[in-house]
Amino acid sequence: MTTATTTTGTRVPDLYPTRGTSEVLTPRQDPVVWGAPDAPGPITPADLGAFERDGFLAVDQLIGEDEVAVYRDELNRLVADPAVREDERSIVEPKSQEIRSVFEVHRISEVFARLVRDERVVGRARQILGSDVYVHQSRINVKPGFGASGFYWHSDFETWHAEDGLPRMRTVSVSIALTENFDTNGGLMIMPGSHKTFLGCAGATPKDNYKKSLQMQDAGTPSDEALTSLASEYGIKLFTGRAGSATWFDCNAMHGSGDNITPFPRSNVFIVFNSVENTAVEPFAAPVRRPEFIGARDFTPVK
Repeated sequence: MTTATTTTGTRVPDLYPTRGTSEVLTPRQDPVVWGAPDAPGPITPADLGAFERDGFLAVDQLIGEDEVAVYRDELNRLVADPAVREDERSIVEPKSQEIRSVFEVHRISEVFARLVRDERVVGRARQILGSDVYVHQSRINVKPGFGASGFYWHSDFETWHAEDGLPRMRTVSVSIALTENFDTNGGLMIMPGSHKTFLGCAGATPKDNYKKSLQMQDAGTPSDEALTSLASEYGIKLFTGRAGSATWFDCNAMHGSGDNITPFPRSNVFIVFNSVENTAVEPFAAPVRRPEFIGARDFTPVK
């Protein structure tokens, strides 16, 4: 078994091998819900059970219409700001040169920092992960109409393990809709139950892979054969919902989204919470760490 190294020199076993010569399927070695089923918080025991089973939880209205307007205005302000566009934390579409994502928005914007601290948001993360949490990654995803490209099928944990050094599957994401998510404008798709098996991908990680992968995924991409097998076993769930709805999903859920060729934009704020008991070590399958605005090294709990 391979290992990775902490900043203090401690060796950490690699429970989820990936980026080798061939694809490898590994049964999940970790809980899905780390907290007690009856732990206090915004999620009911029944919904926690559904999250355990499916790897996701949809919330019809996490934030209200007035709040959506505030966050959407802030998103539009950031995207229109020339200084934000020139910042390395902004990723642009290769063809249109429009902004695709802006990372570390909870540090760039106090408006989004307040959303991270909102108990409706961080409280759910604490419930699922059974501990205090910190923000491993935050970003706004902008999918304007008429051709914004999608995100190919992947497990986030595969990348966060290989390239950021997260040891265990103790991380959860939330995507909060700031525009309506239709079934036609490039919505999130998840394979329910796929979070129970880790798919280690084939192929070595190039140095500075993040510069390419944030525009178009390559390293860490499952094969067509593996995706066909997973989709045949688990099916595919497409998420729709009005602005203010949210989808929580496990770090190992196989997911992706299609291009948006409709006139209707799809914009979301995306927050990744990691347990303070699962802090990042050195990458398990990459020559160097990704920058801290993509994979945080500040493990301060959200309060």
